[in-house]
Amino acid sequence: MKKRCVLLALLMALAFAAAPGDAAVLAWGSRGEQVALAQQRLRQFGYLSSEADGVFGQATYDAVVAFQRKNGLTADGRLGRATAEALGISLEGGVLSAELWQETELALLARLVSGEARGEPYVGQVAVAAVVLNRVRHDAFPDTISGVIFQAGAFDAVWDGQFDQTPTDSARRAARDAMTGWDPTGGCVYYYNPVTATNPWIWTRQVQLTIGEHAFAI
Repeated sequence: MKKRCVLLALLMALAFAAAPGDAAVLAWGSRGEQVALAQQRLRQFGYLSSEADGVFGQATYDAVVAFQRKNGLTADGRLGRATAEALGISLEGGVLSAELWQETELALLARLVSGEARGEPYVGQVAVAAVVLNRVRHDAFPDTISGVIFQAGAFDAVWDGQFDQTPTDSARRAARDAMTGWDPTGGCVYYYNPVTATNPWIWTRQVQLTIGEHAFAI
């Protein structure tokens, strides 16, 4: 009976994958370069431990479902437009543009650094970028830079208009330095200005160091 249910689920997934007019959806049974590149992204985020073999089977299905649940998406195990965008990839034109995703995430990070840390010493700007990246790796936060940045209430600059301004050159350099591995905070996932902070909860965080006007905490 159990095998019959599994077979039925597989047949349904294959039907979805082959559905006309929905070619930009990867599902159980899909094969090829697109699947392999999607698997590479899932491996990068820690959802898939098996090799990126280009075959959409049980392990890939489970990884997609886990990613969807973590990021507030419909957990149907299918890799369509919304899930692809959350992974930072594109299914258009038959190629997943991972390099374009990286450049887009870098630009978003630079905007955040510029809005949150304009006027701070350079190392402090890198530290703000590093906090975002540390959150990406932390289980309590979204798995992408864009997800962390746009998480409701996470960063004042996103909501007060500063994020929409053209980032400074130093903010761009700081974002790139953080993305290549420089973390002046040593793994902090919070920062705040002790002079202007009004949320009592942030004062419960353990401060590790202060750079410029920001206290960095875990």
